[in-house]
Amino acid sequence: MIYTGESCFEVKTEADNNDITEHPHDDEPTPYVCTVCHKQFMSKSGLRYHRKSHSGDNGHSCNECDQYFASQRSLREHMNIHRSKYQCMECGKCFCDRHYLDRHTRSHSGEKPFECTVCRKRFTTSGNLVVHGRIHSGEKPYKCHMCDKSFSTPNTMQTHKRYVHSNIRPYHCLYCEKLFKTNRDLKSHVRTHTGAKPYSCRHCVNCFSHYVQLKRHLLESHNEGTWFTCHICQKKYSSSGYLKEHIRRHEGLKPCVSCECPKRFYTAGELKNKVTTCLENLEMSDNLTAVRQMSGI
Repeated sequence: MIYTGESCFEVKTEADNNDITEHPHDDEPTPYVCTVCHKQFMSKSGLRYHRKSHSGDNGHSCNECDQYFASQRSLREHMNIHRSKYQCMECGKCFCDRHYLDRHTRSHSGEKPFECTVCRKRFTTSGNLVVHGRIHSGEKPYKCHMCDKSFSTPNTMQTHKRYVHSNIRPYHCLYCEKLFKTNRDLKSHVRTHTGAKPYSCRHCVNCFSHYVQLKRHLLESHNEGTWFTCHICQKKYSSSGYLKEHIRRHEGLKPCVSCECPKRFYTAGELKNKVTTCLENLEMSDNLTAVRQMSGI
């Protein structure tokens, strides 16, 4: 069974909890591996949740899609998706409860009920407001123990670890067998096969494969949003992340380094592309060697 990052678990034979190994160091990029079925997880909590599928501890599986849930309540909430109890009237997407539906609906209506008290910028969720607040406070409570770099959210820290300090690729494309470090990368890649464009403009008929494309479209075509301007050359960007990457080039900063070699890069994307190219070249070299051996060359 292929793990794609969703809450999808397969019920196996019963196993004692002692048969399941957890990696002892949370700050290591090594995945947590189940010794029964050898499935890999990027967090200890994911492995603990998975162990219930082997121990038979209050396991509840969905008859519609075979997903596994630790409690009857979680299963009931999940079934709301199949029954279309909480369905978006704009795009037809279904959710497990009213809270997630209401939050999703704001992506269509543009409603942003949560306002920053410092700059008055508004957000669709309270969580996004909390993360934004750290821009003003400078707070970065999540620290990478591999390079001492700090982050404002746990997700950005984990993504940093996977991109910069690890070559583990647990996410598998069902169309072309390509592997990815994050589920986000996998989902983005799958759209190249399906042609899906889930991000639609509420002002016109244009649709986009990626949110960053929609954001730039809103800025350029409808004057909605805020440009981020470089104070050195006045170049404009649609996101603060792109601006930060641009400023590094002015300052000559290359914070991204591979665990395999000392070469440094301006962005995690450049590092990722370099690692991917090296792996592909290595694979081609191995294949060529095998062909030569078979041919007696």
